[in-house]
Amino acid sequence: MAERRRVWMLLACVLGVAATVSLGLWQVDRGAQKRALQRDIDQRAQLPPIQTAGLPPADQALPASWVHRTARLEGQWDRDHTVYLDNRPMAGRVGFFVLTPLKLKDRADAVLVQRGWVPRDARQREALPPIVTASGNVRIEGRLALTPSRTYELGPGVGSGLIRQNVDLAAFQAETGLRLLPLVLWQTDAASASSPSADTGGAVAASASAPAGLAGADGLLRQWPAPTVDVHKHDGYAFQWFALAALILGLYVWFQVLAPLRRDRRRRDARDADAT
Repeated sequence: MAERRRVWMLLACVLGVAATVSLGLWQVDRGAQKRALQRDIDQRAQLPPIQTAGLPPADQALPASWVHRTARLEGQWDRDHTVYLDNRPMAGRVGFFVLTPLKLKDRADAVLVQRGWVPRDARQREALPPIVTASGNVRIEGRLALTPSRTYELGPGVGSGLIRQNVDLAAFQAETGLRLLPLVLWQTDAASASSPSADTGGAVAASASAPAGLAGADGLLRQWPAPTVDVHKHDGYAFQWFALAALILGLYVWFQVLAPLRRDRRRRDARDADAT
């Protein structure tokens, strides 16, 4: 009976160590894949910026290799279709992400631009802060992405009105009638206007209206997080699995090898003591 028990304990130990080591190695491999992906993202950011004429038409899918690339675009803001994404924090404050379509120069297409962030008025939660939107041609630079920033929401996720929780590109295209490209530009620089005039939409001059600490003459903050993949969690998971494997092996050695040896030694010592 005791011999059968030892066999089962050995089998359980081997299976447990094999399973946990395999899971640890799988996490190590996942971490290596994420590191390779991060290197690819970093390399894309160093490539020459994509220009307006180089963008695909609205009915063509965006090449996967273009995600996270820099683009320099020129066109005119469609300020009538500006929307504000609610509950977006930045710099430790709650506010809105401002999204405006950019009608591309010499093209029938438009691209949705995530222009920046503005703080929310805590006293009047539905009040929209003033922003400056140039009325002529503008040149902007940013990082290409597949979708605007998204946050959790209840319901079907199709919003309307100026203030929304999220924006779906297909639904927004149907709503506005614009030929939207299947991508979003996260603007990283202040818009450079090729026309000196600007339309503030009732706002006062940017230098007076922009809240303290905001970058750019349009009063928008653009402290976007760098595109990264979570590599460290895989390192942590791998460490946990390897530690569990070591624990299983250590417990087996202690209870099935060392503890019996200690008991046998104590018994021999006791017999020798009795003999003397």
